[in-house]
Parts: sequence; structure tokens; C-alpha cells
Amino acid sequence: MQQQLFIQMALQAWHSQVKRADQLFEGLSDERLMAPVAPGRNRGIYLLGHLTAVHDDLFTLFGIEKALYPELLDPFVKKADNVNAPYPSLSDLRRYWAEVNQTLAKHIDALPDEAWFQRHTRVSEEDFAKEPHRNRLNVLLSRTAHVAYHLGQLVFLK
Repeated sequence: MQQQLFIQMALQAWHSQVKRADQLFEGLSDERLMAPVAPGRNRGIYLLGHLTAVHDDLFTLFGIEKALYPELLDPFVKKADNVNAPYPSLSDLRRYWAEVNQTLAKHIDALPDEAWFQRHTRVSEEDFAKEPHRNRLNVLLSRTAHVAYHLGQLVFLK
């Protein structure tokens, strides 16, 4: 019973942060998303791509299915923001963001409670036996904080 409550709390926090990000991205023009959040910092387009890539990676990290847009990992996670990088268009990135999060929500809302306490795909069975906190629920909590962190940056584009 307590495990179910913790899972519900974590899912509610996740959905709340994604909804806040949805609202922020919807309220920002393409012009604003091309601007840096502060001098010398990431641009909105990069953060939109970055969050989309990180959320898309959850499909494989949770062992649900293959990522929808694995090509986003290199430019938006492995590399820093670059004004000369050939990023997808903002309209494509907005569409990817919506598709990834809608599809992900369906999958994670359907996960049985016990699945949240299973290991994610980047931890070995041996390491998981020693560190059982390296589970899917812990990943969801860290990704929820990740969204909140970048929302704190993106709000400066308003």
C-alpha cells in the first residue's frame, strides 16, 4: 500500500513538471526559443531538444521500447549547444516533445507497481543486487528534478 502511494506521488510530480514544461514551451515564440536563457547560456531550442532527448531515452532505460527519436541524443545530450549545429526545426522539436511525452505517459501510467522497483537497463543485475535503489522509480524521480531544473532556466525566456 505504501509503495503504491509513493509511486502515485512520483507519477503526479512527473506529470506536473511535464505539464508545466508544455505550458512554457507553448507560450514561447520560436523567436524566444532561439534566444539564450542568459548571456553565454543554452538557448531555448537546445533545452527543448535536450529535454525531448532525455525523455525519449526513458523508453530504453525502462526497457519499454526503442526510443522514438534516438538521433536527438548526439546533438542535445552528448554535445553542447552550438548556434551552427544543424538542429531539427522548432516545429519538429515541438512535435517530438509532444509525441514523446504523450507516448511515455501511456507507458509509465500502465506500469505495474512492482515494475517501478525493478532495475533499469543501464545497471547490471550484479550491481542492482548491491544497490537496489538503482531502479526505475529512482530514475523517474531524478528526471522529474531534471525537468524542474531546466524549467528554472527556461522561465527567463518569458
